[in-house]
Amino acid sequence: MHVRDLLQVDALDLTLLWGEGPLLDREVSGVTATDLEDPARFLQPGELVLSGLVWWTPEADPAKADRFVTALRSAGATALLAGEETHGTVPDVLVDACRAHGIVLVAVPAHTTFRAVTEAVYLRQWGDLSRRPLAHHALPENVRTELAGLLAGDATPDALLDRAFAHLGGPPCYLLTATGREVARTPAAPHLPAPRAARDLLSAAAGTTLRIDGDAGPYDSWFLHLRGPADAPPRVLHEIAEVFAQYRHHSELRQAAGRRAADALAALADAGPADGAELHAALHACGLPTTGPYRVVVATLSGEESGPAVSALAEALGHSPAEPFAAGRLPGGEAVAVVRASPDDGDGTSLAGIWPLLHACRPQAPLHAGVSGPVPTAGGLNAALGQARYALAAARAADPEGARVTAVDDLSTLGALLAGVPAEVRGAFSSRVLGPLASRGSASHRMLLETLEVFLAQHGSWARTAEALHLHVNTVHYRIQRIETLTGRDLSRLDDKLDLHAALLCR
Repeated sequence: MHVRDLLQVDALDLTLLWGEGPLLDREVSGVTATDLEDPARFLQPGELVLSGLVWWTPEADPAKADRFVTALRSAGATALLAGEETHGTVPDVLVDACRAHGIVLVAVPAHTTFRAVTEAVYLRQWGDLSRRPLAHHALPENVRTELAGLLAGDATPDALLDRAFAHLGGPPCYLLTATGREVARTPAAPHLPAPRAARDLLSAAAGTTLRIDGDAGPYDSWFLHLRGPADAPPRVLHEIAEVFAQYRHHSELRQAAGRRAADALAALADAGPADGAELHAALHACGLPTTGPYRVVVATLSGEESGPAVSALAEALGHSPAEPFAAGRLPGGEAVAVVRASPDDGDGTSLAGIWPLLHACRPQAPLHAGVSGPVPTAGGLNAALGQARYALAAARAADPEGARVTAVDDLSTLGALLAGVPAEVRGAFSSRVLGPLASRGSASHRMLLETLEVFLAQHGSWARTAEALHLHVNTVHYRIQRIETLTGRDLSRLDDKLDLHAALLCR
């Protein structure tokens, strides 16, 4: 597809403000929506850039528009599509900057949504369903025609699935992800809870399952699943799967653009307290409300790049459709999501119930996540990110080789709180407080450590400690005196008891 092709879509009502011959014939690789003042690092060569111009004000220096267009040129953008809704018109300084830097500029009227532009681009790239010779089709021609029309009209997956199976009598059929999340189902199909659906996908006795082709990984693959083993002829089922492969490809293109916007939001949150207008513009570009509360989730997949972790996190959050989110990557590589939490959201740990389903998709890969507490405004995202990272460290410490979600709200004990402290810091603290006992190099030191653990567990009771260790109470007194001498701590003092208890937890 070329820029010129987009201008010929009458329904969009676009206006070319500047652009000439060869520039209009440049190939379009995709679309990115952004309102960042310098979006260069989030753009790919050949992309159309959609901007609502939130970053610009009438009082701004002309150099601000020039910097924005320079960033587009350096990233290899094909054209700028500027929305008229924010300012009523596209400013002249932007027209001048695009002319100076050779960037095609197109005005998008207020009544044309950015989504409509994005759809027009990807539908043109997508093609239709009728490219193969008729003799190779198993689906009836009228069904293929209707499905092609539904795809072009951006129909829901439920509508596609219903029409695809209607000529077969509408058997119960599901479009499921690998974790059992229900993307769509036919009217005759009852709701399947995610754990049950995930089990059915793995069971040959549970019906017929066909994987949808595409670039999806182990956590976000799609499957057609029929409860009955002979509800559709194999060739028909494969052609229906191809329909959804094209639908999925379209969705992935939109998700890629959305994740670049999420990367930009994550970078702002990671950099520290950000300008409110800039944060609101980044939230808007991600399709998130600009009012809170928000939570931040950080996830890692051991031994992997962040791409699969982002997919895993997005898949997990997709199980809670009432809470919109934007999932991307932090500059350091971790997967991150900003979630618009419900005002009555509890402890934000609903992810914990989904996490085992994710881990089952790839059990050999440790998968961890940390969830922040709620913050009322976008200004708190940096603090929420710090909380989520701490909770992530606690999750890793609690189950290094498995799968675990820890929320800041879960850190309600001293042990849980200390689990998020870096291992080297915990080790240094333990060695310093326990002194010679930390080495456990001798039998006597190991015996004293055991006595200390039991004494603290028994809340400092001499009698109960003696009973638990099968010792005379005088022996317990002697051992506690030795511990106090070696550590320099007084076990009659609460502060010293807490220090020694924390040191034991940090070993």
